This record gives sequence, C-alpha cells and structure tokens, in this order.
Amino acid sequence: MNASLMPTYSRVPLSFDKGEGAYLFGSDGRRYLDFGSGIAVTALGHAHPHLTEVMHAAIGKPWHVSNLYEIPEQAQLAERLVQNSFADYAFFCNSGAEANEAAIKMMRKHHYENGQAEKFRLITVEGAFHGRTLSTIAAGGQEKYLKGFGPKADGFDQVAFGNLNELRAAITPATGGILVEPIQGEGGIRPMEVEYLKALRTICDEFGLLLIYDEVQTGMGRTGKLFAYEWSGVAPDIMSLAKGLGGGFPIGACLATADAAKGMVAGVHGTTFGGNPLATAAGNAVMDVMLKPGFMANVDAMGKRLLKGLKAIGADHPKLIEAVRGYGLLLGIKTVVPNTEFQARLRAHGLLTITAGDNVVRMLPPLIIGEKEVDEAIEIVRTVATDWA
Repeated sequence: MNASLMPTYSRVPLSFDKGEGAYLFGSDGRRYLDFGSGIAVTALGHAHPHLTEVMHAAIGKPWHVSNLYEIPEQAQLAERLVQNSFADYAFFCNSGAEANEAAIKMMRKHHYENGQAEKFRLITVEGAFHGRTLSTIAAGGQEKYLKGFGPKADGFDQVAFGNLNELRAAITPATGGILVEPIQGEGGIRPMEVEYLKALRTICDEFGLLLIYDEVQTGMGRTGKLFAYEWSGVAPDIMSLAKGLGGGFPIGACLATADAAKGMVAGVHGTTFGGNPLATAAGNAVMDVMLKPGFMANVDAMGKRLLKGLKAIGADHPKLIEAVRGYGLLLGIKTVVPNTEFQARLRAHGLLTITAGDNVVRMLPPLIIGEKEVDEAIEIVRTVATDWA
C-alpha cells in the first residue's frame, strides 16, 4: 500500500493495465472477467468504441467553462433524460451523494415555497445507502457509516424494510418526503415489492409528501429498463442518478417534476464542476448506446440467464449459498460462508465481484455482456462452489 494514500480503503493488491469489453487485464498478467464494473459504473464495459470516440473528440474541446455559461452537451443530456423519464428538469452534479443532497434540498425548498417550512424530515428505510456526506449517511442510518461522525444530522427517520404500518406511523406534521432505493444495493440487493412501491406513492399523495427514488445504482439500464421505477409503473417526484450515467466518467444527476422543483431558481443551488462538457459528453455517449433498440432487451435476457444459472448452483449447494436475488444485471448471492471469502475465491478463479451488506456478493457486470460472458461467470461460480463442497 502506498504510504502517501490516506488509508480509507482495504485495497486488493492488484492493478489493471488494460480493459476491453467485460474483461480487465491485471498487473499480475492474468485476465479477469469484470462482474463488478467499478461498483456498477462501467455500464458499457471497458474501452467501448463509441464512448472512446466521443471522449477523444471531447478532450479537444473546452473541458470546463462553469455553469455561468451555456453548455450544449449538458442541455442535450438533460433533454434526453427528461424525454425518457417522468421528469421535467435535470440538475447535474458529480456523484450519487451530490445527487441525493440535491434531492434532499429540493424536497425542503418545495415545502418552504408552499408555506410549509416545518415539513423538512425524510423517512428512509433500514439497510439503505445514500452516500458518504454528513446528511446522506444520516439518511442511510447505518451505524458503521455514522460511527465517529456525530452528531447525526437531523431530519431523517428510519423505518423497517417493507413495513408499511411502521412507515405510516412515522409520518408527522414535520414529514416532507420518503426516500427509497427500489432495490437496495449496498444493503444486500434487496428489491422492494411492487405493491410496496405503489403504496408509497399512495401515501405520499395522501399526506402531501414527495416521493424520492435513489436510482444511483439501479438506474441507467442496470435492471433491464432505463430506470428501475419503470418496472412498477410508479413514478417518483424526484430521482437521483450517477454511476452508469457516465460509463466511468464522474457525473451525477437529480431529476424532478416541475412541481417538486418549485423554488429551485437561480442562486439556491449549484456546483462548480457539475455538468461540465466532458462529463455530459460521456453521458450523451452512454445514452446513444442505451437508447438503441434491443439494448434493454439484451440486459433483461442476460440478467435472466445469469439469475437462472446462479439459482441452479444455489439449489445444488444450499450449505454454501442461501439465496440469489435481484433484477436484470443487479444480482446478489447471499452466502452462508463469509461473503469476503467467497469473493476472494471467485477472484482467484478470474471473476471480479463486489460485496454488500447482508453477507451478499454482488454480480454487476457491464450491460453489454453476451451469453459467452454470462456462461463463463456461471461456470466460475459453479467451480468455486464445487471445490468448496
């Protein structure tokens, strides 16, 4: 480990010299099948020809001018996100945490503009992860992220996962909204039931609350639709995006309806780097690919193929694998053995994965994979499971 780097990560002693499609080539001379995608970020894989071409051209143009001027690439990306979602507006930033910060601020400003400044609290769900800033770790509510960073930022009330009675009981005159991930990622690939999401929409309408979806991990095609909310048919009022939006280039976005964004006028929120020409060029290149006919159908088909294969392995090895869950190419293997050990053995066989809460190993391959890569991953998991047994 480099002594000059702040020791905030437990890094695997491995670096990569080259990437191509779903594969990374390591400093150890080995080829790895990348089913981590930089934590669901490299949605088009490595060195995607269109993304590479677009970014090479963008590098020769102004990289940064600030939001004091018009940025054509930003305007184009906003229009495409709006046209393909529930939203009327898009605000660009640099990360998922920043997108969630914008969503939280927007919710509070909305109620303030409606003469209800007392409605500033958000209800969130146990097991959530919304970022690493002081307010987003408070929203997530997980002790391992909060410890040592107190006092906890005020304004967040957590309820049990999937418990509508507890959620209703938590609503007070100070409640302004509900913030959820349609599928919890860091929490262990825990999907929320469609009926639960529909009930959240009903509750928000009943009590005059804003429904906020954190689609930082589930958005941008990860579940087989451009946005995960489309599976339920229940649109939020505000939605955060990041990760796959830039295909590996840092960018976040906060989408909202015109009503939810009431009060978001010049001067109330901003960012120096957010929505710069390079980042939004990357976002547009990703959209070029994802909006092509058949792209999402392939994600859905490959997700079903991978899920079927993993479940079959789980059925054969119940003492090793407790469950396999998720949608599209956002899948989790809940292991009986420590997930870190399972992950290490997969890596030793050439498959890169990501751990998560609830003792889960996440499978987050690039969305451009085909049957060959899916079957290769399944075979590696089967080999590890068989050797373990």
